[in-house]
Amino acid sequence: MPPATLPELSAQNVLYARARLGEGPLWDSDQQVLYWVDILNHRVHVFEPSSGDDCHWDVGDVGSAIALMRGNRLLVAMGNRIASLDLSSGAVETLHTFEFDAPGTRFNDGKCDPQGRFWIGSMSPENPGHAALYRYDPDGSVRTMETNLTISNGLGWSPDGGTFYLTDSPQRKIFAYRFDGETGEISDCTVAVDLGDEPVEPDGLTIDSEGNIWTALWDGWCVACFSPTGEALGRIKLPVQRPTCPTFGGPDLSTIYVTTASVGLSQKEIQQGFYSGDVFAIAAPAPGLPPNPFGLG
Repeated sequence: MPPATLPELSAQNVLYARARLGEGPLWDSDQQVLYWVDILNHRVHVFEPSSGDDCHWDVGDVGSAIALMRGNRLLVAMGNRIASLDLSSGAVETLHTFEFDAPGTRFNDGKCDPQGRFWIGSMSPENPGHAALYRYDPDGSVRTMETNLTISNGLGWSPDGGTFYLTDSPQRKIFAYRFDGETGEISDCTVAVDLGDEPVEPDGLTIDSEGNIWTALWDGWCVACFSPTGEALGRIKLPVQRPTCPTFGGPDLSTIYVTTASVGLSQKEIQQGFYSGDVFAIAAPAPGLPPNPFGLG
């Protein structure tokens, strides 16, 4: 049977944030809160949907991706380092520092695999092909997993853990790899989604419980959904030009939260997309998967 198309869905503005570069949304089921980052303002936010409250920690550097940790902490990818953020004190502790071979390179999107290893990609837009994908393990070791990228972006795992997805935004492609959970190795790269004929870039992504791929389309005014094999299932319009990343949250993981950006937009474009930088919510047709905490496989 062909894949089902999406029902008609709409997005609701749930947080008037005005972020410059909102990214990295992460749901905490225990606390029922959404963590997210405003990269260029050096902030890690926590949003409580039940109350509408949002507060933040200033981390002093570009924090682009986060993961849950033990001990009331978050793992944070910051510039060229991996750090922990103590949510009680706001203290930031560097855990590992990387050396990139091209100027202007920094970390971008990251997530933990089902075994608790943190996968984090770099971006080097002024030096195409010089970005890479790394794996930071709970024992502190680091592996380079993929090279020849430019903006390593949205990544995720299929519900059965056998497929790993990785986006390279300037290529306008989402790649699929065979994933070995025991060893943490990836192989047999194929193109799952190719948007090369459109003037948009796939940004952050998330996977639902049926294995469908949800990706934000930078400059596309929408979130798109594809089947596990890459068939287009539909798009959900947003009132902003630059959505950045979706994730599933809510009590039953049936809400898609979407971060957005205002950076780089002209005054005219800001007026057209007045809510750029805000956080949106969409009632999902299928629930998502809970995030994998660091070190807890």
